[in-house]
Amino acid sequence: MIEQSKIHEIKGVGEKTEKLFAKLGIYTVGDLLRYYPRNYDVYEEAVPIAEVEDGRTVTVTGMIFGRVQVGGSRNLQVTTIHVKDLTGTIKAVWFRMPFLKNTLAGGGQITLRGRAVNRRDGLVLEHPEIFYPSEKYEEKLHTLQPIYNLTAGLTNNAISKAVKQVVESLDLTKEHLPEEIRLHYQLAEYNYAIRGIHFPEDKEVFYHARERLVFEEFLQFILAIRKLKDSNSRMDNEYVIPLDLRTEEFQKALPFELTGAQQNVWREIQQDMASEHAMSRLVQGDVGSGKTIVAVLALLNTALKGYQAAMMAPTEVLARQHYESITSLFEAYNIPIKVVLLTGSMTAKEKRRAYDRIECGLAKIIVGTHALIQDAVYYDNLALVVTDEQHRFGVKQRESFAKKGGVPHVLVMSATPIPRTLAIILYGDLDISVIDELPANRLPIKNCVVDTSYRQTAYTFMKKQIAEGRQCYIICPMVEESEAMEAENVTDYSRMLQEEMGTQIVVDHLHGKMKQAAKDEIMERFGRNEIQILVSTTVIEVGIDVPNATVMMIENAERFGLAQLHQLRGRVGRGKYQSYCIFMTGSKAKETKKRLEILNKTNDGFKIASEDLKLRGPGDLFGIRQSGLMDFGLGDIYQDAAILQKANEAAEWLLKNNPEYVQQIPDYEGTSSVII
Repeated sequence: MIEQSKIHEIKGVGEKTEKLFAKLGIYTVGDLLRYYPRNYDVYEEAVPIAEVEDGRTVTVTGMIFGRVQVGGSRNLQVTTIHVKDLTGTIKAVWFRMPFLKNTLAGGGQITLRGRAVNRRDGLVLEHPEIFYPSEKYEEKLHTLQPIYNLTAGLTNNAISKAVKQVVESLDLTKEHLPEEIRLHYQLAEYNYAIRGIHFPEDKEVFYHARERLVFEEFLQFILAIRKLKDSNSRMDNEYVIPLDLRTEEFQKALPFELTGAQQNVWREIQQDMASEHAMSRLVQGDVGSGKTIVAVLALLNTALKGYQAAMMAPTEVLARQHYESITSLFEAYNIPIKVVLLTGSMTAKEKRRAYDRIECGLAKIIVGTHALIQDAVYYDNLALVVTDEQHRFGVKQRESFAKKGGVPHVLVMSATPIPRTLAIILYGDLDISVIDELPANRLPIKNCVVDTSYRQTAYTFMKKQIAEGRQCYIICPMVEESEAMEAENVTDYSRMLQEEMGTQIVVDHLHGKMKQAAKDEIMERFGRNEIQILVSTTVIEVGIDVPNATVMMIENAERFGLAQLHQLRGRVGRGKYQSYCIFMTGSKAKETKKRLEILNKTNDGFKIASEDLKLRGPGDLFGIRQSGLMDFGLGDIYQDAAILQKANEAAEWLLKNNPEYVQQIPDYEGTSSVII
């Protein structure tokens, strides 16, 4: 079955199933083959209940102890049992499955497999798989079963069945990689890799399959980026913008002095914008290092020279915050530059007004979300676009602007700490600047790594901070198995915390299933201190600046990558008050403690990222994926740094020795490749 074939050509995929696959972005057989499992069920030996650890997926075997209970509300019935072995007892719960009461009523021996989560009354197995009688587990022991991301109406079994059918009819002659590259790096053949990634016989097969596919993914990305670099480097500078004296006066009048690193980066931006080629520059800097003021200087200088400049933010709340801070800054210094806001949620009338001001050139600085690149927007003379790494500008985006006027300078801001060796590979189309020192007035965040016995002490500390007028974040890890459970996790926690904190303190929550407007409203209320404690999943990773927030507590910190923990920590310590980060872990494993101690010792994001790389072994079957960076299908730049470097070597060789292969690589389009 060829990869271009439509998905409905697979036996058993009718019109209804085809629509469900489309929701997952699967339209062809090739799309299905590249829809890799997000995880695997590894069916291992049962462990004694006393050895069950928080955050681990485990199998336990024991006797059903006591009665099967069904409680909770009509909308969320919770079925509960207790299972006992010679070493202890553990609770297991299932949501919205009241029928299990009849299934389990007979008592006797049972085997359960699921993730253990630390709750108020101890460790709980949430939604475990049931093997009743226990002998049924023997059939699955030591096997790896693929787990796919699902959509309502499409089961894991349905995807698995469709993939199996396609894999069995693969064209055995097909190979994407040049033979010399494959042999030199000892990579598995394509067909072996596709079979091995979807249905690995064992861990060894999985490693070989994954290495091959990650290598190819990185290689294609690097080659596409190199092609983009070539096309960018040939772009003439249509907007030569030297430094305006008024920008210099504004900078000198600021109530703080730019750090040496900020001054260096600002100089590099000035040189780019006045040179003969259009700027394509990445500014890397830790959260709170002062990237925004450098961007504001570039926006102001462009506007003072009579051109337009745009700043694109990942969320409406952040766009609005940028708009308000730039507007108030300009008012404070009597700068007569018109700033306009453009976001998706504005009314038709507000949008029309913004469009008119942009088209006629009255609006010199435009701040917004991706609404800035919609077809309805026409610029008068857009010379600069400032974006973040979520909205990286590829060829297509640049072309869409070029059609509206000319080729703008592009400045990409990144708060993701990436060691320079990797940044040069990943951002090969951009010149790189680094802001590696924090402003002098920033107090370093005080960190502590604690176990769950510290939780009450942490709550008392938060109450004390709130009494002083401060605010707090609590981060709950995402529950991968189900978005509904993730929402439940955060909702339950905030409900419990509200009881703990009393009526004087307002607790609210945020999670990925909420609509954007609801998320924005919660963040705005938190920004106004109408909410004192915000319980959230990692959706706040790219959030608004709340200088009043001084405490960040991260539950189950062992479930996050170090670079992501560092970014979450960056939500506090943004004001004049001393800030604190509490990394709470339920794991007693030595490796966990060793990893988290790195965060305890340093607030330097680049150092943390480098240490994180050293701790990532290729033998870690399911490494902690870093959220918020390049959204590769399989690859993770931290876990797979060694493969990334090999792919870069291979790209260099191919560019010199096999230009035909390089030409086949599709252009990099930018925005779809980087997500939060």
